Amino acid sequence: MLKLIKTEDEYRTALKRLGELFNATAGTPESDECDVLALLVGAYEDEHYPIGEPDPIETIKIRMEEMQLKQIDLAEAVGGKSRVSEILNKKRKLTVEMIRNLSVLLHVSVNSLIADYQLSR
Repeated sequence: MLKLIKTEDEYRTALKRLGELFNATAGTPESDECDVLALLVGAYEDEHYPIGEPDPIETIKIRMEEMQLKQIDLAEAVGGKSRVSEILNKKRKLTVEMIRNLSVLLHVSVNSLIADYQLSR
């Protein structure tokens, strides 16, 4: 019987069962159980293992990878090749103009680029 996952032991048991059901044929009771179990595991993980949003530089790097962009592709948006390197290595902070330009270029919300982050030393 399926029920809310409340403890680590229940979570581990649910993960094990989810692994057993993962390749169940669609439309079977096992497939339905897998779907519900995945929701229960997801809810437990969201509460106990939250994953924070990436910082602005990680957001840029993720989008660069997704869009198959190189550093040179960001040069115009941030003011030159060396500036891109400084930004991606956290040696320099993003400016408002850079944030606006990168938002358009990378198709991301400005909100994902305005969070504060620490510079490297």
